[in-house]
Amino acid sequence: MGHQHITTRDNTAIYYKDWGSGRPVVFSHGWPLNADTWDIQLRLVAENGYRGIAHDRRGHGRSGQPWDGNDMDTYADDLAEVLEKLDIRDAVLVGHSTGGGEVARYIGRHGTDRVSKVVLLSAIPPLMLKTANNPEGTPIDAFDQLRSQLLADRSQFYKDLSAMFYGANRPGSSVSQGTRDAFWLMSMQVGIKAAYDCIRQFSETDFTEDLKRIDVPALIAQGDDDQIVAYAAASPKTAEIVSDATLKTYPGAPHGLVGSYQDAFNTDLMTFIKS
Repeated sequence: MGHQHITTRDNTAIYYKDWGSGRPVVFSHGWPLNADTWDIQLRLVAENGYRGIAHDRRGHGRSGQPWDGNDMDTYADDLAEVLEKLDIRDAVLVGHSTGGGEVARYIGRHGTDRVSKVVLLSAIPPLMLKTANNPEGTPIDAFDQLRSQLLADRSQFYKDLSAMFYGANRPGSSVSQGTRDAFWLMSMQVGIKAAYDCIRQFSETDFTEDLKRIDVPALIAQGDDDQIVAYAAASPKTAEIVSDATLKTYPGAPHGLVGSYQDAFNTDLMTFIKS
């Protein structure tokens, strides 16, 4: 049971890793990455008596790259098919960034019959976009810029984006070149159609109603120096909406957690899973 694929209702292959045995902990990755971004956590849970599962979102990594279906509802339904075909129950669902939106929308569409706990890390809910009702959000111009840079020179765009993602542009950052190179490598595996389409999905989707359907314990975690998902628009608001939520803020931490920030999250993750 190392890694394999399921085939979805529209005949798209979804790649997943399945490590260890025990209670399942299922990880959803952010844009524009893949399941490899969770390897540290997959190994951590598997070594502690749990079953770690992580899939590549459609259009990303080793999954299929259909023209259609690069939308939040389909992402959520793909996750549902993974859980159903592997007969996953009593799962802890963990979502980072766009993956946090995927987890929220999954529960919005499919409920929590298979879910016992939820972890949202640096996640996009409730809504990234700046609107009259969401003044803390990010203006649409920023997302239009992402789209134009992606189409103009996606390789250089991903190299540049990795600095904001991991806070490498902050004084005293110890983020390695290797970490940034890995971000680039994963990003380059995404079909450009899927990468482009997903920007609208992560930036303009309102997850408020989905969050209201989370009726299991939830850990909401984020760094307050997140340059990708504005902290003030995200985790504190999500924690207010979710009925049984614990908010954990990492002072000074960027969007992608590395080093001591990752260590802190890993500790919080294991404590929450075991609680």
